[in-house]
Amino acid sequence: MVRIGYTMMTEQAGPRELVSHVVGAENAGFDFSVISDHSFPWLDAQGHAPYAWSVLGAAAQATSRIPLMTYVTCPTFRYHPAVVAQKAATMQVLSGGRFRLGLGSGENLNEHIVGAGWPAAPVRLQMLEEAVDIIRRMLTGQNVSHHGAHFDVENGRLWDLPDQPPPLGIAVSGPRSCELAGRLGDLVIATEPKPDLLEAFDAHGGAGKPRIGQLPVCYDTDRDAAVARAHDQFRWALGGWRVNAELPGPAGFDQAARYVRPEDVAGAIACGDGVDAFVDAVRPYAEAGFTEVALVQIGGDHQQPFLEWAEAKLLPALRDL
Repeated sequence: MVRIGYTMMTEQAGPRELVSHVVGAENAGFDFSVISDHSFPWLDAQGHAPYAWSVLGAAAQATSRIPLMTYVTCPTFRYHPAVVAQKAATMQVLSGGRFRLGLGSGENLNEHIVGAGWPAAPVRLQMLEEAVDIIRRMLTGQNVSHHGAHFDVENGRLWDLPDQPPPLGIAVSGPRSCELAGRLGDLVIATEPKPDLLEAFDAHGGAGKPRIGQLPVCYDTDRDAAVARAHDQFRWALGGWRVNAELPGPAGFDQAARYVRPEDVAGAIACGDGVDAFVDAVRPYAEAGFTEVALVQIGGDHQQPFLEWAEAKLLPALRDL
């Protein structure tokens, strides 16, 4: 059975609302939750970008059961890997062992703010590999001194360690990131239901490890309203990650998506209140071999109706997958 998760989408809601939403997701029966870690929304229409780690700390105290996870944090530009290790250790303690650290090579949208430039994808993956090594060593309680190609750590140590370090997930989009995830990750993260990604992950040591996908949906009893909202806030998602990782701000995403029509969005994102359409959207992930799928309900002001509907109708239907 595929586990179904809930996404705290920081780009579309403020910090207090996000905590309220994940409490609602726990009460509705979602199996896990994830949170995006952004400094900018994708589009101005989304309108938010609170600090994900503060939200996570509050969520850890406001909930008692639901697992929490970054989806994903880039540990190479805005954050130094030693700082990410401290964040992750603290979250694992605060949550009572419910935290998983999702990592990725980042998007220019979020990482440009520190003025460090935006190198080519192969360099970003080299940086990610070095960062994962530092984070893993620090989470074991070692005193870490590291002088590498991209990062320096001088006598780093974590003083508040959880009983068990949080599992590390690595986001993938191609062969090199799949190799990295299979070799160094405890789980794999993807946003597209491509079997070849999981096959490459398995080929490099990922066999038997969890694999987590993510899927935007737009619930509304008025399907036309759902399509309009999805187009307004999520048309950027149809561009693909080769584009999405490179653009530096919401204006760029607005321009890149200017020819995306509402009917294009309706064909790519399940909209309305038809349970079968939402199940059909999740099905490719299950068939590709994903063990978990996190849903993104589009629209920060439309979470509570979605959570009530998911508890009553959607989650029971998805349990049959």
